[in-house]
Amino acid sequence: MGSKLIAPSLLAADFANLQRDIEMVNQSNADWFHIDVMDGVFVPNISYGMPVLQAITKHTKKTVDVHLMIVEPDKYISTFKKLGANNLTVHYEACPHLHRTLQAIKAEGMKAGVALNPHTNISLLEDIINDIDLVLIMSVNPGFGGQSFIENTYNKIKALRELIIRKGAKTLIEIDGGVSAANAKMLVDTGADILVAGSFVFKSEHPLETIKELKTITNS
Repeated sequence: MGSKLIAPSLLAADFANLQRDIEMVNQSNADWFHIDVMDGVFVPNISYGMPVLQAITKHTKKTVDVHLMIVEPDKYISTFKKLGANNLTVHYEACPHLHRTLQAIKAEGMKAGVALNPHTNISLLEDIINDIDLVLIMSVNPGFGGQSFIENTYNKIKALRELIIRKGAKTLIEIDGGVSAANAKMLVDTGADILVAGSFVFKSEHPLETIKELKTITNS
Protein backbone atom coordinates (compact mmCIF):
# COMPACT_ATOMS: atom_id res chain seq x y z
CA MET A 1 0.00 0.00 0.00
CA GLY A 2 1.22 3.50 -0.81
CA SER A 3 -0.11 6.32 1.33
CA LYS A 4 -0.53 5.58 5.02
CA LEU A 5 -3.96 6.46 6.40
CA ILE A 6 -4.98 8.44 9.48
CA ALA A 7 -8.33 7.68 11.12
CA PRO A 8 -9.35 10.02 13.97
CA SER A 9 -11.46 8.19 16.54
CA LEU A 10 -14.69 10.01 17.37
CA LEU A 11 -14.75 8.30 20.76
CA ALA A 12 -12.40 11.09 21.90
CA ALA A 13 -14.44 13.90 20.30
CA ASP A 14 -16.50 16.40 22.27
CA PHE A 15 -19.92 14.76 22.30
CA ALA A 16 -21.55 18.11 23.10
CA ASN A 17 -20.05 19.47 19.87
CA LEU A 18 -20.00 16.34 17.74
CA GLN A 19 -21.02 17.98 14.47
CA ARG A 20 -18.29 20.59 14.92
CA ASP A 21 -15.68 17.87 15.40
CA ILE A 22 -16.99 15.88 12.42
CA GLU A 23 -16.68 18.97 10.22
CA MET A 24 -13.12 19.45 11.48
CA VAL A 25 -12.21 15.91 10.38
CA ASN A 26 -13.96 16.49 7.02
CA GLN A 27 -11.73 19.51 6.44
CA SER A 28 -8.55 17.84 7.69
CA ASN A 29 -5.86 15.65 6.12
CA ALA A 30 -7.45 12.61 7.75
CA ASP A 31 -8.56 9.73 5.53
CA TRP A 32 -11.18 7.89 7.59
CA PHE A 33 -13.56 8.41 10.49
CA HIS A 34 -13.04 5.70 13.11
CA ILE A 35 -16.14 4.90 15.15
CA ASP A 36 -16.00 2.63 18.21
CA VAL A 37 -19.29 0.94 19.13
CA MET A 38 -19.24 -0.56 22.65
CA ASP A 39 -22.01 -2.48 24.36
CA GLY A 40 -20.93 -2.62 28.03
CA VAL A 41 -20.77 -6.43 27.77
CA PHE A 42 -17.84 -7.30 25.50
CA VAL A 43 -15.98 -4.29 26.94
CA PRO A 44 -16.64 -2.47 30.24
CA ASN A 45 -17.97 0.68 28.63
CA ILE A 46 -20.86 1.89 26.49
CA SER A 47 -20.19 4.40 23.70
CA TYR A 48 -23.00 5.27 21.30
CA GLY A 49 -25.86 3.43 19.71
CA MET A 50 -27.70 3.43 16.41
CA PRO A 51 -29.37 6.89 16.54
CA VAL A 52 -26.06 8.62 17.28
CA LEU A 53 -24.26 6.73 14.51
CA GLN A 54 -27.04 7.65 12.09
CA ALA A 55 -26.62 11.31 13.08
CA ILE A 56 -22.84 11.08 12.62
CA THR A 57 -22.95 9.58 9.13
CA LYS A 58 -25.29 12.34 7.90
CA HIS A 59 -22.28 14.67 8.12
CA THR A 60 -19.25 12.47 7.35
CA LYS A 61 -17.63 12.99 3.93
CA LYS A 62 -14.94 10.32 4.27
CA THR A 63 -14.76 6.56 4.77
CA VAL A 64 -16.64 5.47 7.89
CA ASP A 65 -14.61 2.79 9.66
CA VAL A 66 -16.78 1.12 12.32
CA HIS A 67 -15.17 -1.01 15.03
CA LEU A 68 -17.66 -3.22 16.88
CA MET A 69 -16.70 -4.06 20.45
CA ILE A 70 -19.91 -5.97 21.07
CA VAL A 71 -21.13 -9.51 21.62
CA GLU A 72 -23.09 -11.23 18.81
CA PRO A 73 -22.10 -8.73 16.09
CA ASP A 74 -23.74 -10.90 13.41
CA LYS A 75 -27.14 -9.63 14.52
CA TYR A 76 -26.29 -6.08 13.48
CA ILE A 77 -24.30 -6.39 10.24
CA SER A 78 -27.07 -5.22 7.90
CA THR A 79 -28.05 -2.49 10.37
CA PHE A 80 -24.57 -0.95 10.32
CA LYS A 81 -24.56 -1.02 6.54
CA LYS A 82 -27.83 0.93 6.54
CA LEU A 83 -26.36 3.38 9.06
CA GLY A 84 -23.53 4.25 6.68
CA ALA A 85 -20.58 2.04 7.60
CA ASN A 86 -18.05 1.48 4.80
CA ASN A 87 -15.80 -0.82 6.82
CA LEU A 88 -17.07 -3.10 9.57
CA THR A 89 -14.59 -4.64 12.00
CA VAL A 90 -15.56 -7.38 14.45
CA HIS A 91 -13.50 -8.91 17.24
CA TYR A 92 -11.97 -12.33 16.77
CA GLU A 93 -12.85 -13.02 20.41
CA ALA A 94 -16.56 -12.30 19.81
CA CYS A 95 -17.05 -14.45 16.68
CA PRO A 96 -17.22 -18.24 17.05
CA HIS A 97 -17.95 -18.54 13.30
CA LEU A 98 -15.59 -15.85 12.01
CA HIS A 99 -15.52 -16.97 8.37
CA ARG A 100 -19.31 -16.78 8.19
CA THR A 101 -19.31 -13.35 9.81
CA LEU A 102 -16.75 -11.98 7.34
CA GLN A 103 -18.72 -13.29 4.38
CA ALA A 104 -21.90 -11.69 5.74
CA ILE A 105 -20.12 -8.32 6.04
CA LYS A 106 -18.83 -8.55 2.48
CA ALA A 107 -22.26 -9.58 1.20
CA GLU A 108 -23.52 -6.22 2.45
CA GLY A 109 -20.89 -4.43 0.36
CA MET A 110 -18.62 -3.42 3.24
CA LYS A 111 -14.93 -4.08 3.81
CA ALA A 112 -14.52 -6.77 6.48
CA GLY A 113 -12.13 -6.28 9.39
CA VAL A 114 -11.02 -8.41 12.32
CA ALA A 115 -9.80 -6.86 15.59
CA LEU A 116 -7.45 -8.63 18.00
CA ASN A 117 -7.19 -7.88 21.71
CA PRO A 118 -3.66 -7.45 23.13
CA HIS A 119 -3.55 -11.05 24.39
CA THR A 120 -4.74 -12.64 21.11
CA ASN A 121 -2.03 -14.22 18.96
CA ILE A 122 -1.62 -13.31 15.29
CA SER A 123 -1.24 -17.00 14.39
CA LEU A 124 -4.97 -17.52 14.96
CA LEU A 125 -5.60 -15.71 11.66
CA GLU A 126 -3.47 -18.17 9.66
CA ASP A 127 -6.40 -19.96 8.01
CA ILE A 128 -8.49 -16.90 7.28
CA ILE A 129 -6.12 -14.03 6.48
CA ASN A 130 -7.03 -14.03 2.77
CA ASP A 131 -10.67 -13.36 3.68
CA ILE A 132 -9.86 -10.30 5.80
CA ASP A 133 -9.67 -6.78 4.31
CA LEU A 134 -8.07 -5.28 7.41
CA VAL A 135 -6.77 -6.48 10.75
CA LEU A 136 -7.09 -4.05 13.65
CA ILE A 137 -4.43 -4.67 16.29
CA MET A 138 -5.51 -3.28 19.64
CA SER A 139 -2.49 -1.54 21.14
CA VAL A 140 -4.41 -0.89 24.37
CA ASN A 141 -7.06 -2.94 26.14
CA PRO A 142 -10.38 -2.16 24.43
CA GLY A 143 -13.07 -0.17 26.16
CA PHE A 144 -11.62 3.21 27.05
CA GLY A 145 -9.70 6.01 25.35
CA GLY A 146 -6.55 7.66 26.64
CA GLN A 147 -4.66 4.48 27.63
CA SER A 148 -0.92 3.91 27.34
CA PHE A 149 0.44 2.15 24.26
CA ILE A 150 1.42 -1.52 24.70
CA GLU A 151 4.97 -1.98 23.38
CA ASN A 152 4.44 -5.62 22.30
CA THR A 153 2.29 -4.19 19.50
CA TYR A 154 5.40 -3.83 17.35
CA ASN A 155 6.05 -7.58 17.55
CA LYS A 156 2.47 -8.29 16.55
CA ILE A 157 2.69 -5.96 13.54
CA LYS A 158 5.84 -7.76 12.38
CA ALA A 159 4.20 -11.18 12.80
CA LEU A 160 1.09 -10.05 10.96
CA ARG A 161 3.08 -8.50 8.09
CA GLU A 162 5.03 -11.75 7.72
CA LEU A 163 1.78 -13.75 7.63
CA ILE A 164 0.24 -11.43 5.01
CA ILE A 165 3.32 -11.71 2.78
CA ARG A 166 3.60 -15.48 3.21
CA LYS A 167 -0.07 -16.01 2.31
CA GLY A 168 -0.06 -13.48 -0.54
CA ALA A 169 -2.91 -11.58 1.12
CA LYS A 170 -3.87 -7.94 0.53
CA THR A 171 -4.94 -7.33 4.12
CA LEU A 172 -4.30 -3.89 5.61
CA ILE A 173 -2.93 -3.45 9.14
CA GLU A 174 -4.69 -0.94 11.40
CA ILE A 175 -3.46 0.13 14.86
CA ASP A 176 -5.80 1.44 17.54
CA GLY A 177 -4.76 2.79 20.93
CA GLY A 178 -2.13 5.16 22.26
CA VAL A 179 -1.09 6.39 18.81
CA SER A 180 0.78 9.71 18.81
CA ALA A 181 3.49 11.61 16.95
CA ALA A 182 6.01 9.83 19.18
CA ASN A 183 5.28 6.34 17.84
CA ALA A 184 3.55 6.93 14.48
CA LYS A 185 6.70 6.66 12.37
CA MET A 186 7.86 3.46 14.02
CA LEU A 187 4.39 1.93 13.63
CA VAL A 188 4.31 2.47 9.87
CA ASP A 189 7.98 1.50 9.49
CA THR A 190 7.16 -1.77 11.26
CA GLY A 191 4.31 -2.45 8.82
CA ALA A 192 1.13 -0.56 9.80
CA ASP A 193 -1.07 0.93 7.05
CA ILE A 194 -3.72 2.78 9.10
CA LEU A 195 -3.33 4.61 12.41
CA VAL A 196 -6.32 5.35 14.61
CA ALA A 197 -5.76 8.41 16.80
CA GLY A 198 -8.28 9.57 19.38
CA SER A 199 -7.09 11.52 22.40
CA PHE A 200 -3.91 12.67 20.64
CA VAL A 201 -6.05 14.44 18.03
CA PHE A 202 -9.10 15.66 19.90
CA LYS A 203 -7.35 16.67 23.13
CA SER A 204 -4.76 18.74 21.26
CA GLU A 205 -5.04 22.52 21.06
CA HIS A 206 -5.03 22.46 17.25
CA PRO A 207 -6.57 19.18 15.99
CA LEU A 208 -6.23 20.14 12.30
CA GLU A 209 -2.50 20.69 12.72
CA THR A 210 -2.15 17.51 14.77
CA ILE A 211 -3.77 15.43 12.02
CA LYS A 212 -1.56 17.11 9.42
CA GLU A 213 1.49 16.31 11.56
CA LEU A 214 0.53 12.62 11.79
CA LYS A 215 -0.09 12.43 8.06
CA THR A 216 3.29 14.03 7.34
CA ILE A 217 5.17 11.79 9.79
CA THR A 218 3.65 8.58 8.48
CA ASN A 219 4.19 9.39 4.82
CA SER A 220 7.69 10.87 4.97
